[in-house]
Amino acid sequence: MSIHPGVMGIDISKDFLDIFDAEQNSFRRIGNAAGAVAELARGCAERGTFVLFEATGHYDAVLRPALSEAGVGFARVNPARARDFARAAGYLAKTDAVDARMLASMAQTLRPQVREASSPSRERLALWHKRRDQLVAMRQQERTRRSDCADPALAADLDQHLTYLDNAIRTVERCIRDQLARDRQMHQVQGLLQTAPGVGLVTATTLIALLPELGRRSPKTIAALAGLAPFNRDSGHHRGRRRIQGGRKRVRDALYMAALVATRSDSVLRAAYLAMRNAGKAAKLALIAIARKLLVILNAIVRDNAPFKYAT
Repeated sequence: MSIHPGVMGIDISKDFLDIFDAEQNSFRRIGNAAGAVAELARGCAERGTFVLFEATGHYDAVLRPALSEAGVGFARVNPARARDFARAAGYLAKTDAVDARMLASMAQTLRPQVREASSPSRERLALWHKRRDQLVAMRQQERTRRSDCADPALAADLDQHLTYLDNAIRTVERCIRDQLARDRQMHQVQGLLQTAPGVGLVTATTLIALLPELGRRSPKTIAALAGLAPFNRDSGHHRGRRRIQGGRKRVRDALYMAALVATRSDSVLRAAYLAMRNAGKAAKLALIAIARKLLVILNAIVRDNAPFKYAT
């Protein structure tokens, strides 16, 4: 793994970016606004600085595209992982300046992998994808309430809201299709992904929006990014069970559901699933293995720019 010539930790809030530059051993604060952030990105590009910051939802919406446009390498880290590093490194206080210094130290120590640059089209697709997830979650909550409802007037109100949510989800899905159609590359990848068994619009959109590394990483690395790579838990003579952990949960969930669909169709994945079940593997573990196998197939499809080939 390459060593970054310089690192910078940035603590992000709604109005400010608190910056610690490890190369210059200096701290400063700038506004979280387009002009100031663009100037920061240009400076980082000139010096070859690597930037690390926590994933803060929409608060980094200005910083990420500015860094990508300037060609600056950066990574977003899970806040829980950053807190774990802070405790291990002895950062007991928590202020914006301390957090920025801690993130710079984390970048120097762990050498996180550079995040793939995301295009504006992909960013917009991710927003629509997130909105669909929100609406689907609301619909499931309302369905649960409806099943427990005995009052006729309240039941009618819930039915009306469920109809609204059904229509809203269909509208968002049309917007997702339109967004994919407007970007030639994303539309092409969508078509390729949906040639694989079990992969529909939702799974394809999830991978395009949330896993931009697809097709550009090794099978082992792409599985780890999705949280589908098994890790050993051994100590001394003890050999623990292999477990999956970490990774991008939404991507993993989509692949699990796609694997479930694929195992119910006449496909090579169904044959692999049945072979594992006949060998005594638990159903859930077998499905996780199929999800990983499906991801490896999809990674190869995008890498080779070739559709899935069914056995004849």
